Amino acid sequence: MARKFFVGGNFKMNGTISSIKEIVNNLNNANLDPSIEVVIAPPSLYLLLVRENLRPEIEVAAQNVFDKPNGAFTGEISVTQLKDSKINWTILGHSERRTILKESDAVVSQKTKFATDNGVSVIWCCGESLEEREAGRTIEVVSSQLEALKAENPDWSKIVIAYEPIWAIGTGKVATTEQAQEVHKAIRDWLKGVSDKVADETRILYGGSVSEKNCGELSKQPDIDGFLVGGASLKPAFVDIINCKKQ
Repeated sequence: MARKFFVGGNFKMNGTISSIKEIVNNLNNANLDPSIEVVIAPPSLYLLLVRENLRPEIEVAAQNVFDKPNGAFTGEISVTQLKDSKINWTILGHSERRTILKESDAVVSQKTKFATDNGVSVIWCCGESLEEREAGRTIEVVSSQLEALKAENPDWSKIVIAYEPIWAIGTGKVATTEQAQEVHKAIRDWLKGVSDKVADETRILYGGSVSEKNCGELSKQPDIDGFLVGGASLKPAFVDIINCKKQ
């Protein structure tokens, strides 16, 4: 089947009421390719602001969610609260959560299982460090992250995978088109171990300093089904990335 191209924008810990309203207005007024699925992830403080003002066909994602329905978990957000706020997506497993906040593969997988079982779709991130890349362990590392996810038996139909080489996030470095496609194909091949249907239908995004300059070539690769965009999602050029398939 043809997989619908997907562009996510991860604002990370950036933005103010003023700047985020400007981003929302820019997206609302843009002539976006209707064949592209677009999801943006502002900081949690601004989720409602964005959802209430953004054109309805663009979805909104949290940057994290907890794996309990509610309760004494200070600082966390529940799946129930997201759905109550019409937030239908979350990002989980981003390298910054894994490395800076020490979220293990098991924790990320448990969160993903809970979210997908309870009706929130997940942009699930994986990727290797520069040291792991240079040691030739990229596929091993990514496969290990995927194995932890598979062990939880999540709802794969609610998962979009984002391959993000850690060494290319926010550095300006980008994996070559060939490097990116190689890993995306390896992920697709790994997914066949879940089922042919999951391998065929799961979107695999590339994330790692995606810009309006490199998105066109990357988008032509057979196993790259879109992007998870960081810094560029805060800029007007995000519209050019969304529309890259038109080029």
